[in-house]
Amino acid sequence: MDPILQSFLNGFPTLLLHFSVTLAMLGAGIWIYQHITPLHEMQLIRAGNTAAATSFSGAILGLAIPLAFCMATSVGILDIVIWGVVALVIQLLAFRLADFLLRGLPKRIEEGEIGAAILVAAVKLAVAMINAAAIAG
Repeated sequence: MDPILQSFLNGFPTLLLHFSVTLAMLGAGIWIYQHITPLHEMQLIRAGNTAAATSFSGAILGLAIPLAFCMATSVGILDIVIWGVVALVIQLLAFRLADFLLRGLPKRIEEGEIGAAILVAAVKLAVAMINAAAIAG
């Protein structure tokens, strides 16, 4: 058999497993985020609130970036899970800290202030990038 095809056949199941585990962790992180934040962003988004969509998009990307680095630098599933949990905890704590420090921001997002949403999304993404770099070492 062609070595390239053999390499693909050997590696593809591992790719699917790593991808699935990381995606499941992202889903869990998003679910937890929705339950620990003061906003009900999905309800606001369904009502047409662009600021909530911006904030929530920043949260999703903020959770995904460090998880992607966990997967990229992992040596196996347990490695992804351990460092993924660490990454998610750091991100979720950072999001809560940002909500605390930027008092009044959740209310401003509820009211549709896009400037407030951009600021909170930028904070979430900045923390994600630093978190991802720390994980990648």
